[in-house]
Amino acid sequence: MELHAGNRDRLVAALRGHISASARPLHGLVLLQGGEEKTRYCTDHLELFRQESYFAYLFGVQEPGFYGAIDIASGQSILFAPRLPADYAVWMGEIKPLSYFRDTYKVDMVFYVDEIARVVQDHFGNHGKPLLFLLHGRNTDSGNFSKPASFEGMENFDTDLITLHPILTECRVIKSDLELALIRYANDVSSEAHIEVMRRARPGMKEYQLESIFLHHVYMYGGCRHCSYTCICATGDNSAVLHYGHAAAPNDRTLNDGDMALMDMGAEYHFYGSDITCSYPINGKFNRSQTIIYNAVLKAHNAVISDMRPGVNWMDMHKLAERAILESLRKEQIVQGDVDDMMAQRLGAVFMPHGLGHLLGIDTHDPGGYPEGLERPKDPGLNSLRTTRELKEGMVITVEPGCYFIDALLTKTRDDPISSKFFNWQEVEKYKSFGGVRIESDVYVTAQGCRNLTNCPRETWEIEAVMAGAPWPLPASSSMVVAAENSNDISKAS
Repeated sequence: MELHAGNRDRLVAALRGHISASARPLHGLVLLQGGEEKTRYCTDHLELFRQESYFAYLFGVQEPGFYGAIDIASGQSILFAPRLPADYAVWMGEIKPLSYFRDTYKVDMVFYVDEIARVVQDHFGNHGKPLLFLLHGRNTDSGNFSKPASFEGMENFDTDLITLHPILTECRVIKSDLELALIRYANDVSSEAHIEVMRRARPGMKEYQLESIFLHHVYMYGGCRHCSYTCICATGDNSAVLHYGHAAAPNDRTLNDGDMALMDMGAEYHFYGSDITCSYPINGKFNRSQTIIYNAVLKAHNAVISDMRPGVNWMDMHKLAERAILESLRKEQIVQGDVDDMMAQRLGAVFMPHGLGHLLGIDTHDPGGYPEGLERPKDPGLNSLRTTRELKEGMVITVEPGCYFIDALLTKTRDDPISSKFFNWQEVEKYKSFGGVRIESDVYVTAQGCRNLTNCPRETWEIEAVMAGAPWPLPASSSMVVAAENSNDISKAS
């Protein structure tokens, strides 16, 4: 709860600064409405509730039906709890007193939701009609708008629908030490779960069995009841489907010997999430084609992390990843010609149509990627970037380059007379059913550079060793031996 009190303090400080700069009086209330429980369509089946993210950020409330307010002048915080019916105690458990919520969530006052109008007027009407700062703004990832609070009697108050959203969103962009600790914990648990999946994967299993291993591990050993997003457990050519795992593609393919697996899964703990992707051969041994594509992506992943620091532009990092992948593919004669010309033609987007990464926090795609005045690019690949901001100390952002052989994009490129000449189609044909590789880590921007919060095997020889039963992290001595053996194998192969 100290974390959420700190979040409220940062919001109050930012609002005071903004209001003072516009020569407005320092009074008014931030008012947010928490999430509501939902049933499955017309049934009485209650779906597992997860709090609305802005409300979770400020108050940390687990239960549905709450409102929360913060007085800008004093910084005082107030929760408004739903008044529950008596039979709640029979079906759902104890009806907690208001003092329970005050003590649990460390706020200054707690009242019932049906008292909002009276409490606001009585406690904060000293300067005339109280002003309510409501949350209303567009999420630049989804295009959806946040829902401003509404309550009975609201027409008696002045409201501001413009000020709060951009300021609160910007607060969420920079993570405090306590927020970082939760994100690191979610990463630790998820990294362990990924390694467990990696060790237990075998030809003949189903993709959903790998998903179930991950879900069990993060809940059983990490206390993570929620995941940050729907698990993507893609093998074979499914790994070229960027958002595989949805209801129409439900992680149900049988794993075959020789398949690559692309496992994109992340646990959430106390609202804060992780987003990790590991790619590896199901049989535990990389063949030549798998090594080529995997190392192309790993080169891009490592190059970006090496260059990340405050002031670096994220679109430049995306282009760095594209260039690294194209250079690797040219070396293997999958593409041909000048890489600068390929970049100008936006051919990186044929192999990596998604953006390099996104802000991460309480939401997998945390808001703030495109603040007012920052326009989304229109070029292929770049138009999928979830942000083009300059990096700032305190940001947490995913680094997730990928290389995929997607029929729809390759067919379109082959039909284009200018783009087609850069491809060695005879070599491309060999990868027709390959699928794709993605390597994703969650990275914290520090004052001088960055810190990778994800702890999974990344080198091909590390993955092979762990899949063969080696501990992780690998002991230093065995790491040197395996690396030397891997080097000898490469020399023999070449």
